[in-house]
Amino acid sequence: MPLSQTFAYLVQDFQTNLLPQSIQFAIALAPIMLMVLLAVIFWELWVDYVQGKNFLGIKYTVLELKLPKDTFKSPLAMESVLISLHNTSNGSEYAQYWKGETRPWYSLELVSIEGQIKFFIWTEDIRKGGLMSALYSQYPGIEITEREDYTRSVHYDPKEIRIWAAEFKFTKPDYYPIKTYVDYGLDKDPKEEFKIDPLLPLIEFLGSVGPNQQVWIQIPIRAHMDDQKVPGHLFKHADLWKEGAQKEIDKILLIKDRKTKVAGEINPDTGYARIPTISDPEKVLVESIGRSISKLAFDCGIRALYIGKKDVFSTPFGAGGIIGNLKQFTTENLNGIKQNSKKWHLRLGDPWLDYKNYRRNRYSRIALMAYKRRSYFYAPFKGKIMVMNTEELATVYHFPGSVAQTPSLERVPSKKGQAPSNLPV
Repeated sequence: MPLSQTFAYLVQDFQTNLLPQSIQFAIALAPIMLMVLLAVIFWELWVDYVQGKNFLGIKYTVLELKLPKDTFKSPLAMESVLISLHNTSNGSEYAQYWKGETRPWYSLELVSIEGQIKFFIWTEDIRKGGLMSALYSQYPGIEITEREDYTRSVHYDPKEIRIWAAEFKFTKPDYYPIKTYVDYGLDKDPKEEFKIDPLLPLIEFLGSVGPNQQVWIQIPIRAHMDDQKVPGHLFKHADLWKEGAQKEIDKILLIKDRKTKVAGEINPDTGYARIPTISDPEKVLVESIGRSISKLAFDCGIRALYIGKKDVFSTPFGAGGIIGNLKQFTTENLNGIKQNSKKWHLRLGDPWLDYKNYRRNRYSRIALMAYKRRSYFYAPFKGKIMVMNTEELATVYHFPGSVAQTPSLERVPSKKGQAPSNLPV
């Protein structure tokens, strides 16, 4: 049979037999394919819905923390408190995806209301007992009081007030640590007159906030887990924080394959390659990253609002004071904290980018709502997650000792006795 006739026969057979069968098979599978497609598209919406429904039924509380007049504890005490809050329980799959249960999260807040500096912690009401017990155990003289949420008194009216808002992120990958209280020598608990506390410049700035102005700094936290999606994989999850750190250490130490150990190249005692040429800065970097991932970690965010009446509002004062004082935790060779350029008011540079302040007012409303709801890890306001270990987090949020002489930092006037015996459970 000629080749042309053979080809024509194959084409005719495909049209009369195979093509109709393929179409019928595709039609039969269409409902299943449609269900899979809809599940992929709407799954995240469903999860957001059930979580939001669950959040509406939870009672929350705001605890105001007043420090003892004589506080001599290092940030290590706050690190101990944070360790007690590290709860990775998500509940069963039924609880997560049908009832909307999530990991518990907290919000650590440092606030200046017309220069009066206050420490707050926002939490679920059922968890306040454990939180208070942890605080009393490390700060026996502390005074903890349930307060009405201070954010409820602020309502955005562009005719009356202005708001500058920002969220922050790391300057490098999360596994690079920031400059912590250990680097400042506070782990050695020096005498008060010799302490260099990186939080003090921020405290002093908050104390300088004038009438009709407020500065709110919020750090939402939840326990870190190995539940991050691996890029390029649909269902695979891992702890990208630790994996990234290990890859960086291996890169510095020129370890190509940790599973392959060749005699003379790998030190059997340490598991690392024998590399005599590693520099001192590289040694410090490896030690810092290794120490960082050896501690418990939290998913965190940092957001800040500067709020003021229109006649006293000053962006250079509010924004400059917040951004500048967060640089106390920055080092060139490790990590630092900077403003997220994709969020809110930093995106408004030139006046022609925002006709009649429409975008500015919209960003102000969104930022205020996000802060009030303490929404960061879940809908409706999701932020960029930063992973901090307990040492880093205790550096950014801790109670300064008596070396902090800011008059507007309110303290308990006299030493208290023991913690109350009727703490809620």
